[in-house]
Amino acid sequence: MDRLKQIETFASVATRGSLTAAAHAEGVAPAVIGRRIDALEERLGVKLLLRTTRKITLTHEGSAFLEDCQRLLTDLANAEASVSAGGVKASGHLRITAPAGFGRRHVAPLVPDFLARHPDVSLSLNLSDRVVDIVNEGFDCAVRVGDLPDSSLVSVRLADNRRLCVASPDYLKRAGTPRTPADLSRHECLTLSSDASQTRGWAFLVDGQVTHLRPSGRLDCSDGQVLHDWCQRGQGIAWRSTWEVEGEVASGRLQVVLEDFAAPPNGIYAVFPQRKHLPLRVRLWIDFLKHSYGDSSYWATA
Repeated sequence: MDRLKQIETFASVATRGSLTAAAHAEGVAPAVIGRRIDALEERLGVKLLLRTTRKITLTHEGSAFLEDCQRLLTDLANAEASVSAGGVKASGHLRITAPAGFGRRHVAPLVPDFLARHPDVSLSLNLSDRVVDIVNEGFDCAVRVGDLPDSSLVSVRLADNRRLCVASPDYLKRAGTPRTPADLSRHECLTLSSDASQTRGWAFLVDGQVTHLRPSGRLDCSDGQVLHDWCQRGQGIAWRSTWEVEGEVASGRLQVVLEDFAAPPNGIYAVFPQRKHLPLRVRLWIDFLKHSYGDSSYWATA
């Protein structure tokens, strides 16, 4: 008996809750479904389903096996779709997470276009500034900005991320313009609070070496958007990513300072669990982000 047919039958019975319902969906007699399940259990040497006259329940082994079977069947469907005459056709639910500020500006606005291209895909977007455990919390992919810690996760670099010191013209007129990173000690610096993720401070390139400073000021906050707003209102100097302040710099509402000491860019990444076969919907989402961010005109108009 065909092994794939046994697996398809088992998944159908488990999800539909009865032999009769699975048989009706396939257009065969319930006895045929029963023989396939018997053959599968005999081949594996374990009991997958507990069958009574009233209901069918999964054993512990059956629950674990069902998850693997569903993933296998999904991968098979994706593989067939990717080479079919109709072209690539992704389906299923996609769970994505991203940092709150970046996600609002540069992930959420792209979602409608992605779903329009793939109408059989649904998507949940989680925006959080904590480092989400995507494996244990069941996410398919995370967008992360900055240096990545060593882990078992797989990463794809989507774009460069550059950070600069910026301040409003009013603040610089009032307090003067710093000429070197050491001058920041005489300025009001708008910093992330100690419970945020920016643990090493602000990075500068000094004498060919990346140096980290921990500037201080009367204001700090755990939310980068608040720092951005304070900076525009002339409260001090902030160290922000270009994806956040490019518009204000271009319009003159903010000015870049210490640009000659700017550290080399780090990256914007798509991060996902190590998998032998990445679901098609995840692969297409990552490709979509990479194509969008790789277009230089995107950052000019985003």
